[in-house]
Amino acid sequence: MLHIPRLVLIGVYFLFASVVSLLICLARPFHPDNSRLCGKVFAVPSLRIMGLRLQVETADWQAQPNPFVIVANHQSNWDLFVLGGAVPPRTVSIGKQSLKWLPLFGQIFWLAGNILIDRGNAAKAKAAMLHTTAVMQSQDTSIWVFAEGTRNHGQGLLPFKKGAFQMAINAGLPIVPVCCSSYKNTMRLNRWNSGSVIIKTLSPIPTAGMTLDDMPALMEDCRAKMLACIAELDARTAVLTSA
Repeated sequence: MLHIPRLVLIGVYFLFASVVSLLICLARPFHPDNSRLCGKVFAVPSLRIMGLRLQVETADWQAQPNPFVIVANHQSNWDLFVLGGAVPPRTVSIGKQSLKWLPLFGQIFWLAGNILIDRGNAAKAKAAMLHTTAVMQSQDTSIWVFAEGTRNHGQGLLPFKKGAFQMAINAGLPIVPVCCSSYKNTMRLNRWNSGSVIIKTLSPIPTAGMTLDDMPALMEDCRAKMLACIAELDARTAVLTSA
């Protein structure tokens, strides 16, 4: 009964939030704090419409000064609403070039100061990565990266891509893992309380003094810590859902 009305309401609110976010971005285009504000505009009311209970545990990055590289797991398009409210100040993300042409959302993503990469062109992708490193170092701006490179659709943490770790090592910046519990296959939009989600940050992983030779071990260490954390969060959300 609730599933269809909720989807309709989410669609209507998405259009409203897009207009509001576009106005924010037009008022101060490419400002590094646009993503945080727009994330809240999309996420906070949407979670209420969806009936999701969200718990955010971000003490580890609240004490971490900008800039740093955020590595997060990516489950589905619902991440816009689930993770949007957890974006820290002065943080932009990396997305594929084709996002720019999505009506409304693509223009918001671009004007919010996020970095667009043409993955099909190695030279342009490398230049964008170098630009991103320079932005982090010169503008005290952190970068949010979905290290899997694509949505995992609730099938577990996929192998990581190198980009986030290469940027962190080149800039000598810490990596802050962000773990979100596995909500994709447990969310029930046909119920008043459709489920619980926990977002938790882990302790920063320093990269100062590392070289690209250290990157495989760094990626393995980060992924192992995130796997363990997501398993813990899933156990906790199972208890919350059954309560």
